[in-house]
Amino acid sequence: MGAMFRSEQMDLVQLLIQPEAAYQSIAELGELGIAQFRDLNADINVFQRKYTSEIRRCEEMERKIFYIRRELSKDEVATLDITDNIPRTPNSREIIDLEAALEKTENEILELSENSHALLQNFMELTELKCVLEKTQGFFADKSAAQNLGATGGDPGNENKPLGFVAGVIPRERIIGFERMLWRVSRGNVFLRQVAVDKPFTDPRTGDAIYKIVFVAFFQGEQLKTRVKKICSGYHASLYPCPSEYTEREEMLQGVRTRIEDLNMVINQTKDQRQRVLISVARELPKWEIIVKKIKAIYHTMNMFSVDVSKKCLFGEAWVPTDDLQHVKNALIHGSSAVGSTVPSFLNVISTSETPPTYNRTNKFTQGFQNLIESYGVASYREANPALYTIITFPFLFAIMFGDLGHGLLLTLLGVWMVGWEKSLDKNKDEIWQLFFGGRYIILLMGCFSMYTGFVYNDVFSKPMNLFGSSWIVNYNTSTIMENKDLQMNPSEDYSETVYWYGLDPVWMLASNKIIFLNSFKMKLSIIFGVVHMIFGVCMSVVNSVHFRKPMNILLDFVPQLLFLVLLFAYMCFMMFFKWVHYTAVTEIDSLKPGCAPSVLILFINMMLFGEQEPLEGCEEFMFEGQKTLQTVFIFIALICIPWLLLAKPFYIMATRKKNTGSDHVASAGHGDHDDEPLSEIFIHQAIHCIEYVLSTISHTASYLRLWALSLAHAQLSEVLYSMVLFIGLKSEGYMGGLMIYLMFWPWAILTIGILVGMEGLSAFLHTLRLHWVEFMSKFYEGLGHPFQPFSFKKMLEAEREEK
Repeated sequence: MGAMFRSEQMDLVQLLIQPEAAYQSIAELGELGIAQFRDLNADINVFQRKYTSEIRRCEEMERKIFYIRRELSKDEVATLDITDNIPRTPNSREIIDLEAALEKTENEILELSENSHALLQNFMELTELKCVLEKTQGFFADKSAAQNLGATGGDPGNENKPLGFVAGVIPRERIIGFERMLWRVSRGNVFLRQVAVDKPFTDPRTGDAIYKIVFVAFFQGEQLKTRVKKICSGYHASLYPCPSEYTEREEMLQGVRTRIEDLNMVINQTKDQRQRVLISVARELPKWEIIVKKIKAIYHTMNMFSVDVSKKCLFGEAWVPTDDLQHVKNALIHGSSAVGSTVPSFLNVISTSETPPTYNRTNKFTQGFQNLIESYGVASYREANPALYTIITFPFLFAIMFGDLGHGLLLTLLGVWMVGWEKSLDKNKDEIWQLFFGGRYIILLMGCFSMYTGFVYNDVFSKPMNLFGSSWIVNYNTSTIMENKDLQMNPSEDYSETVYWYGLDPVWMLASNKIIFLNSFKMKLSIIFGVVHMIFGVCMSVVNSVHFRKPMNILLDFVPQLLFLVLLFAYMCFMMFFKWVHYTAVTEIDSLKPGCAPSVLILFINMMLFGEQEPLEGCEEFMFEGQKTLQTVFIFIALICIPWLLLAKPFYIMATRKKNTGSDHVASAGHGDHDDEPLSEIFIHQAIHCIEYVLSTISHTASYLRLWALSLAHAQLSEVLYSMVLFIGLKSEGYMGGLMIYLMFWPWAILTIGILVGMEGLSAFLHTLRLHWVEFMSKFYEGLGHPFQPFSFKKMLEAEREEK
């Protein structure tokens, strides 16, 4: 957990690597994922960099891999998932073998594809010829063709000459235009007969279904024959030889059928061979893809290095966590030894004024909470990290709003399922699911904390638990209780001396003033937790001030902020506790009985406005002696904190500048400071900061009332759902009662999970997120950093899988 307290300390290092060892050294660093490289060639065009040719080789290999994967998808051949067994980066000599393997595989698949296309094209042509021979039998038996041609005004001298014809097939969508063109060109002297083919043909290239029509065009004369063939060519009609005699057609048809059967056998053998090749390739393709991506990433990184004048050394710069410097040195040593280099590589830590990137080392448990914080903003370098405290405060504030033992149990079971089966569930790469799955530990803790607060509220699906009995004692007979609707229980007489063991007494759920009691209880509870949460946030600013060596910020910012918050709002919380403890029904002093207990809200308003209120007869205005004087002192100190917060820091900066430099500027840097700005801007900035803090203290305290509002709303909605749905079945009797319980349970369960757990849970989650981002983190958190993005093969592959 120490790494979660604040971001890792980072060093800017300079790497001096021999060119022959550069590839293997960068590969070792990519496997470790601990170095963020800087581009030292930003002013050089990408096409003019040293390793551009190697990147182009990788792109060519990627093109071949893409072609192979497309062929696998076309034949529906599945590839293996090697997420858990990622291959290591090959050495530079093995790249040539990989290129040769990809070249051989591509050529083999291309050759098989071309052979398959040629065979399928031949098969389609033979099938079309078979259809022509089968479908044209009726055309030649019909003698009306000659009569129709004679009626169109043909040459009388050609009446006894035999008719010429062409036969073929044409796509169905072209037949209308084809027929019109024949009519116009021949002026009606072509007689066209057609019939549709029942089954569609398959395109050899695309595999799409094509519907075609068999046609025969009758005509007279060679000139018209030439025109008809040109029109057929223009409309992409395929012409086939078709004898006019029946016996010749039958003989040709028989031969075509035999050739189709032989061709089918060859096609099946080709498909089997192609399938065997693709299956063997599918085993290697995922590994090839990862290797090529790694190689390409290595050369991209090497292009960020600069080359010295003698071209005997590569210079690079990278941000590295201080704790990982030794790992980087070891990677350079392994890289040099892997290629047998006699000249070692060097690592030098260099100083810089540039702000380092922010890196919080996390694990699978803390990553979800860190993501919540970084969704607001990445922490400034070495700033106190709120994610560490959010692990507890986030599920706890959520549970205050969601407090129900039954609903919390459902949420806990969901979290246990996601955590227990996380390896199998992580394989689902859906974007929305991954967002939900990434917060599995948050969901688990929210469920556990909700069970705890549900136990405190004594609330299980809107019903109380009577585990420890009740501390209230009924001293009346049954008739009195049932007939007297105005009967009230007196705490001094009807309450035992034993305080209820833990949480709420179950009898409150049966009381007519339940809402009034819970309203007061949960409202005060939300204010108390809110003030404690804000005080903790203000105190966290001390951690930043100490770390960044700004001790004056403690006196100039922290002290007035804390005094203002404590003397006003923490004092109001003190009055709540004092009122609970001080006033009791078991007392002989009239001014200390519950009826004389003053309103905390009225006392606080009178304190702020210096007002007074006449107490009831026999009662006192204040809770204890000297309270009015104490409140006056608190108000004056809180008012002094405003100019203190407004002017102290600007005047201190002005005095420091005159003392140290005698100028209007000073070079300083630190978390949350604007000390290097002109004095006018410092005064403006501090005024904004002061006004924002004073007003936000009031608004943020009121904002925590959402804990009270959502808790009451959740409890009431749960009670309404129980009484209007499930209770319909519970109040039924006999066999019909059992059936009604069964029927009513399902809509109640669906609505409970969908509305109370799903929608209400999401609402409580978002409100909790807002309380952390605004009310808590605004007290100490800047969030102006930039994330550490190391060169890591693992993260690179994960990002590509998410994009897919």
